[in-house]
Amino acid sequence: MAYQNYISIEPHKRFGKPCISGTRISVYDILSWLANGMTIAQITEDFPELSDNQIKACLAYAADREHKIRVA
Repeated sequence: MAYQNYISIEPHKRFGKPCISGTRISVYDILSWLANGMTIAQITEDFPELSDNQIKACLAYAADREHKIRVA
């Protein structure tokens, strides 16, 4: 998945945190909801402006960031 199509980083929005494009919902928010047991269906029910693909893009973004971390 090309998460870049769904996630943007804008310095004036949420202090430059990565967010779903066109919203103020951060990747961190979505990952936190998933980590706390919410399903994709529950998230999209609470936030109908989000799509399944946008939520999956957050997971892809997190996986990409994790892959780039180097241990010294």
